[in-house]
Amino acid sequence: MPSDRVILLALMALGVAARNSLIVTAAGVVLIMRVLSLDRFFPLLERRGLEAGLIFLLMAVLVPFATGEVGWAEIRQSFTSWSGLAAILGGIIAAVLSGYGVTLLQVKPEVIVGMVVGTILGVVLFKGIPVGPLAAAGFTAILLALVRWQ
Repeated sequence: MPSDRVILLALMALGVAARNSLIVTAAGVVLIMRVLSLDRFFPLLERRGLEAGLIFLLMAVLVPFATGEVGWAEIRQSFTSWSGLAAILGGIIAAVLSGYGVTLLQVKPEVIVGMVVGTILGVVLFKGIPVGPLAAAGFTAILLALVRWQ
């Protein structure tokens, strides 16, 4: 069996062990594409997949606004309460870190392997929760910057 397929199967197995359905699904879809010789779509997926994922993520976050679950009162409250201000600050920090993560993934795409392994280890060994690759990449970018800075 070719090593690319073995690696994808191993990632799926690690995803199953970590109960991370996103890793299992992503590796499974890429494996199916590889087996079905749909490799010609890999460059498009690599180039535009992140954008498409972010669009769907933002759409999911905006649904409560569209359904009326979140309105002007809730928006106002987020600017007038400590928990709302903390959430705004947390959102800013997450967005900035994720921006660093996007840059890191564009410059050094090989770090995704370490982030996947680290996420799986964090889930399995420390009962953590799998975070998105952009957040993990953002933390990685900060750690790499700190190491280079010293």
